[in-house]
Amino acid sequence: MASNRPAPQAPFVPSQRSTDTFGYDRYRTDEGPFEEWNPTAESIRPVRGRHRVAKQRGGGLARSSTVLGVGVIAAVGAGGMASANSGKPPVAITMPDLPLISDDDSAAAEDATTALSTMGETAQETAQGTSTDAGEALRSRIIAQAELQQDQLDSKAAADAIAAAEKEAAAAAAKAEKEAEAKAAAAKAKAEEEARKKAEAERLAELAKQYALPTSSYTVTSTFGQAGAYWSSGYHTGLDFAAPSGTLIKAVHTGTITFAGWDGSYGYKTVLTLEDGTEIWYAHQSSISVSVGQKVNTGDVIGRVGATGNVTGAHLHLEVHPDGSTNGIDPMAWLQGKGLSV
Repeated sequence: MASNRPAPQAPFVPSQRSTDTFGYDRYRTDEGPFEEWNPTAESIRPVRGRHRVAKQRGGGLARSSTVLGVGVIAAVGAGGMASANSGKPPVAITMPDLPLISDDDSAAAEDATTALSTMGETAQETAQGTSTDAGEALRSRIIAQAELQQDQLDSKAAADAIAAAEKEAAAAAAKAEKEAEAKAAAAKAKAEEEARKKAEAERLAELAKQYALPTSSYTVTSTFGQAGAYWSSGYHTGLDFAAPSGTLIKAVHTGTITFAGWDGSYGYKTVLTLEDGTEIWYAHQSSISVSVGQKVNTGDVIGRVGATGNVTGAHLHLEVHPDGSTNGIDPMAWLQGKGLSV
């Protein structure tokens, strides 16, 4: 450590006031009177070459240097006055070599500024400032946490909304797909039904060329299954075509005559057996034009309308017996199934 040279002894100047001395509240005859000595820059200038002060750059520690200089001057002045009062040689004041902070040392400058900024504060004020800072930090953390929770809630709400929208869109898409499938199935079914009807119409039209109605100029008076006391079975077993007596009776389809003659309540009856085994019964004829074993074609005349047997008027009683069965079926349905309109 370098030291400053001793300060020069203050010159003796007789005091203008003989009663004013520098002492301890009493008059001393061995000392006095003195004038106050103020140190100057010349008196405290360091010896050249022994204590070199580096040139400071910038103003980062301007305030700290000023305070240090004032402290040094006060210390030197106190030493000089002590030497003047005691008559003893002045005491040398040494100063430690202080590291000089450059402009680049921002951390040290910040520490010095902080230290200077808190000079003069009491412990209570410092504690209060620390408490205020801690409260402000806690408040900031609480606000940040609340904002984070709100952001999380907003994000969850947005995600839920997106999920709900996606679910609704998926449900709508599924519903639309089902509706489209239902419409396509309905359209397909309709097209198939139309095609079936068309095919059936074509089939019936082709069959109609092969089948014929049993008579003409007729009126349907009794249908199959009709109940009444006129029939021994309690119901009508065939289809009645009321027509003038002598109206021609025709073969409904190609076949063979298997019966021709009188049959009790049926009167004169003819049975035409078709190729598939179905028997067609013609009853109440006035006359028969064919014989057993004779082959006939569709539309050939086999007899005439009459009123023989158990009747109330001239008409043709027609029955249909599939495969020669005893019980017959509805002749109207059978004729319509062959493409004929009764």
